Amino acid sequence: MQGWRTSMEDAHAAYPDLDCSTSFFGVYDGHGGQAVSKFCAKFLHQQVIKHEAYSSGDIATAVQKSFLRMDEMMRGQRGWRELAILGEKADQFSMMEGLNGPPKSGEVKSQNDDWSVEEGPHSNYEGPTCGSTACVAIIRNNQLLVANSGDSRCVISRKGQAYNLSKDHKPDLESEKERISKAGGFIHGGRVNGSLNLTRAIGDMELKKDKSLPAEKQILTANPDIHTVALCEDDDFLVLACDGIWDCMSNQQLVDFVREQLKTESKLSTVCGKVFDRCLAPTAGGEGCDNMTMILVQFKKHPNQGPSTSQQQPSSDQSSDSKDKPGSN
Repeated sequence: MQGWRTSMEDAHAAYPDLDCSTSFFGVYDGHGGQAVSKFCAKFLHQQVIKHEAYSSGDIATAVQKSFLRMDEMMRGQRGWRELAILGEKADQFSMMEGLNGPPKSGEVKSQNDDWSVEEGPHSNYEGPTCGSTACVAIIRNNQLLVANSGDSRCVISRKGQAYNLSKDHKPDLESEKERISKAGGFIHGGRVNGSLNLTRAIGDMELKKDKSLPAEKQILTANPDIHTVALCEDDDFLVLACDGIWDCMSNQQLVDFVREQLKTESKLSTVCGKVFDRCLAPTAGGEGCDNMTMILVQFKKHPNQGPSTSQQQPSSDQSSDSKDKPGSN
């Protein structure tokens, strides 16, 4: 939902069948323009698939490298051209674009991936001044991996209890302050270098110019936090959403609202629409005026599953025999 904003700068990607055993969902909240969020929606999952670590089963490494790869790809002639197209022709990217079907692994690997050396008038292009958050959930069998850079958020409902599976990267976090300071940046008015109110994002290349530092240690970094959770039969649904939602509802409020809607509504897109309506401000100004994007992933239960006695909070060392197949909208 565009809401009260003059343009829609969010994007998303939803691939329930990224491959035969894997689902991919991503929410990208753009700022300063829509080009970077659209770029991530178009290319991030492709980079995950084609990374050698993905083929070996190391999804975490493939995802982490793919987040950083976005910044590399947006530099140079080819990156400039792709961003120009995505920024100017947003009407070509419908809300359901991500469901058109993922690229097959073989097709992706056969594509030319030489972004940096293409010759042209913008070969020295350093990258975009706009940027985007990225919050990604990847499900393979009963394992859920969440990677996050920025302040979009992933929350899971386990027996009606909301658990946050990502961390909002904000300037008040001590660990973020330390990196920013060491890189020569500063926090002013709750914003990085007086401009951004988040400390990690893809794009925003003016805050990533120190060639003596690796990408992970720049004033602003695309490097994601990664968290892995074992799914179990107690898991109801997963929500990925931009801060336009979380500014208006707490994690538990959203889970309670969605659970109530699912009692009478089976179409997940309708439930998402009701969340937007609930958050949308009646008039311009204050909370509820931002772009809003949300992906709702409902877990299908096996008919023979009985009630579970597990009360354990989701964590990376849990184990489960559940093989629920996710559904999405």
